[in-house]
Amino acid sequence: MKLTKYSDRPILSPDPNLPWGSLVATNPGAWYDEDRHEVLMVYRAAGDDPEHRVNLALARSSDGFYFERIGTDPILLPSKEGGWDGGCVEDPRIVKFGEWYFITYAARAAPPGQYWIKNNRHRTADFPDEAPRALKQNTTRTGLLLTKDFRTVYRAGCLTDATQDDRDVILFPEKIKGKFVTLHRPMEMCGDGFENNAPAMWIAYSDDLLEPKKLELLAQSRPGCSWEAGKIGGGAPPIKTDKGWLHLYHGVGADARYYAGAMLLDLEDPRMVLHRTPDPVLVPEFDFECKGIYKGICFPCGNVVIDGKLIVYYGGADQYVGAAYCALNELLDHLLTCPGNPVPNPV
Repeated sequence: MKLTKYSDRPILSPDPNLPWGSLVATNPGAWYDEDRHEVLMVYRAAGDDPEHRVNLALARSSDGFYFERIGTDPILLPSKEGGWDGGCVEDPRIVKFGEWYFITYAARAAPPGQYWIKNNRHRTADFPDEAPRALKQNTTRTGLLLTKDFRTVYRAGCLTDATQDDRDVILFPEKIKGKFVTLHRPMEMCGDGFENNAPAMWIAYSDDLLEPKKLELLAQSRPGCSWEAGKIGGGAPPIKTDKGWLHLYHGVGADARYYAGAMLLDLEDPRMVLHRTPDPVLVPEFDFECKGIYKGICFPCGNVVIDGKLIVYYGGADQYVGAAYCALNELLDHLLTCPGNPVPNPV
C-alpha cells in the first residue's frame, strides 16, 4: 500500500520575505499536543546565501495540514561560538518526556555551502591539513535540544562519535527496560568487516543520552528492493501501537531518489524487526518532490496520530514540506502481512 498524499503541492514552502528562510523549508519534525489540539512543527530553514547556513524554525496547525509560522526568527541558529554545530542545524525529530520536548538534530561544523551544485557538495571551511579528517570533511553529527516552550531552547550536547557521519539519530518516545533507545545511520559502518555492504540502520541502548553508545545492526538494504539499494536510515520517531513500534524510515534507491518505507519493531525488544514493507509507502512523483534543490526526495522526519489517522510529514526535494496520511490500523494490518527479520538473543 501507499500513503495518500494530502496534495500535489507542499503544505509549507520557503517564504521569500524571510532572509533566513527564503530558499528552504523542509524536513520537519512534528508533535501533536492533545490538550491544545495542535500540531507543532520544527522544520529546516535556509536562505539564498552562498554559505547556506541552515536554521530550525517553528510552525503550528490546528488541523494537521494548514500550518502557520510562529515568530519572525528561527528557534535555533548555528552556534555563534562555532564548534561541531557552528555551520548548520537541520532535520529535527521530536519526542516528549513529561513536560520536556527532546529534539535530535543534524549539524556540521562549517556551513555546507550550495551542495546541490556539482562539485560543491557540503563545502568545508579552510581547515589545515593537520585537522581531524571528520572536521576537514565537514562530517555531520547529531545533537540534542531540550525545551518546554520552544522559546527557551537548551543545547544539551552531541549524541554521536566525532569520527562517524551519523546524522539520522532518532529517539524512542519512552525508555525501554529503563534505558533510552536511539536509532542511528553511521555512514562509515559498512563494507569490509561489516555484515551490511551499504549504510544501514543501527540501534543503541543507553543510560545517559550523551554517553558513548554500543551500536547493533538493526536493518540493512534487502536484495531485490531497488528503492533502498543505496542505503537506508531512520525517518520519523517510532509510534507505540499494540502491534509494535511503528517506524517510517527512508531508503535511497539505485536511482539516487529517496523513498519511505515502514517497519514494525517489537515493543519489548525493538532490535527485532517483526515486519517490514517490501515496497515503499511514499514515492517522489510531484513537482515539489522532484524539481527542487535535490531532485526526487520524499524524506520522512515527523509523524503524528490524530483520531486514528496517521499523518506523516516529509521533506520534498530538500526544499519543501509535504504531508501524507492513512488510517493507522490500515497500515498496521498491511505490515502484519509483510515479512521481517527478528534478531535472536533479545536483551
